[in-house]
Amino acid sequence: MEHWNVLLVSHVVAALYVLAIGPVQILRRRRDRIHRTMGYLWVATMYYVCVSSFWIVSEGHFTWLHGLSAFTVLTVTLGLVSAIRRNIPAHRGNMVGSYLGIAIAFGFAVGVPGRSIPRLLSADPATAVFVVALVLLSVGAVYLSLLRGAERHSNHPLPHQTTSPTPRVGSPK
Repeated sequence: MEHWNVLLVSHVVAALYVLAIGPVQILRRRRDRIHRTMGYLWVATMYYVCVSSFWIVSEGHFTWLHGLSAFTVLTVTLGLVSAIRRNIPAHRGNMVGSYLGIAIAFGFAVGVPGRSIPRLLSADPATAVFVVALVLLSVGAVYLSLLRGAERHSNHPLPHQTTSPTPRVGSPK
């Protein structure tokens, strides 16, 4: 079995993060601070996955996956620039397209016999399930933490915001 080094493991774990965060970003209706924060995490992780792939080569040769990585760096960058410029249709198209690209690459990495991930799945499925579970739990924890922070901000107005206090039941007026 091919030697799993730090680069390969970090690349696979980062790709799992991208795959886990993507549906939350695409399917969640509100485009707020949580969307931006998770989006920045997704973009940074996506860049890592793409750039790290250039050091993962089979027999010293690049494959079509490396071309997909280069294209994805471009589309993620265009999506980020589109968001900054408030061009939401272009942002959405580039980001959803980038997500679909990594999902296809992941399907190839998992489905083609002889590659590292299928060999790991057959040799040590418990480790693979454990890693996937950790990724999903950590993405869930970050998302819930952001949700709780957003709730706190909405329940506690800033000092400069003027709100009329509502009297409590049973308290003197």
